[in-house]
Amino acid sequence: MHDLLQEGRFDFIANHDKGFILAFNDAMTNLGYDFDGRIGSGFCWGKYMIIYTKSGVKSKKVFARIYIRDESIVLRLFFSAVDKHREYIEIAPAHIKEVFVGDHGNCQHCHNDKDGFCRFRKTYTIDDRLIEKCNGITFEFHHPSIQRLPDYIALFTEFYPQRRK
Repeated sequence: MHDLLQEGRFDFIANHDKGFILAFNDAMTNLGYDFDGRIGSGFCWGKYMIIYTKSGVKSKKVFARIYIRDESIVLRLFFSAVDKHREYIEIAPAHIKEVFVGDHGNCQHCHNDKDGFCRFRKTYTIDDRLIEKCNGITFEFHHPSIQRLPDYIALFTEFYPQRRK
């Protein structure tokens, strides 16, 4: 990752964002996830994107992404079955809890509704409040910082605990 970030195409990334990317990459590597050695196109999410999947597994389920944009980066974590982790989220630090309960990503009941069901909707309850989020823009941490990295990793391992070998 360090060598990739030294390429000229990434000169626009702020040093503190590069520091976060390197630290997050190290943490994910230690947990058994990798980015397949590539920083790809960001498509509609940014200029570039780093995609984390489980190392050594044929299925390429996405567990995390870092969107690299002109002005900043965004860490996006992929979660399901949020209700199973309600207690953790309800007592999490405000910057963690906010992505679950804040307005960003609220479901707008767009055209994807089919008979009241949308396969892109995440529905869960936090603090006795029913929350519906659009899966296309959920669980995004804008301007992530190294100082908060332990909180991001703790949240990640809450949803994806390491299995004992």
